[in-house]
Amino acid sequence: MQMGLDFTLVEELVAGVDEVGRGPLCGAVVTAAVILDPRRPILGLNDSKKLTEARREALFDEICEKALSFCIARAEVDEIDRLNILQATMLAMQRAVEGLHVTPKLALIDGNRCPKLAVPSAPVIKGDSQVPAIAAASILAKVTRDREMSAFELIYPGYGMGGHKGYPTPVHLEALARLGPTPIHRRSFAPVRAAWEAREGLSDALI
Repeated sequence: MQMGLDFTLVEELVAGVDEVGRGPLCGAVVTAAVILDPRRPILGLNDSKKLTEARREALFDEICEKALSFCIARAEVDEIDRLNILQATMLAMQRAVEGLHVTPKLALIDGNRCPKLAVPSAPVIKGDSQVPAIAAASILAKVTRDREMSAFELIYPGYGMGGHKGYPTPVHLEALARLGPTPIHRRSFAPVRAAWEAREGLSDALI
């Protein structure tokens, strides 16, 4: 249930919701929902992209310790390929809000649209730099996804996933063309599809 943004409607139990991973060529899209505890303030919350990795890691632990409720959720690669990245992101956000053990009175969603939720919601453009709960959600989501991509570096060596985190950097695109897609690459994304088709064409030529 989406509504116009009116902060006077609630005094507490506001969930901030954000995502990380819409742009990468591989891996899940990860979302988080956070309800902060006003009795346990967390200093330094900001858009996760504006923080150093060390600061994000420290805040991750503090948010998990002090938040009234939080949930980290995701949509996997097969869901992204089946639904498209926008709908998969909305699904992951919905899962994050539904996974909170405290029901919020309002969910504030980073961006310009909201997923379908059972609670009132409102979009906030650049919310991760304006709303502390959204900033907290962005930190949880980014640290979680970055850790996963670093782990994939060991499973799929040669792609540099620990560095580019799946984004279409020159290093990633070169490795994709040279090595082909892995099981965690999103085949609905054009560069991955092109690499897959090139590998298929090479295989046919060798038969």
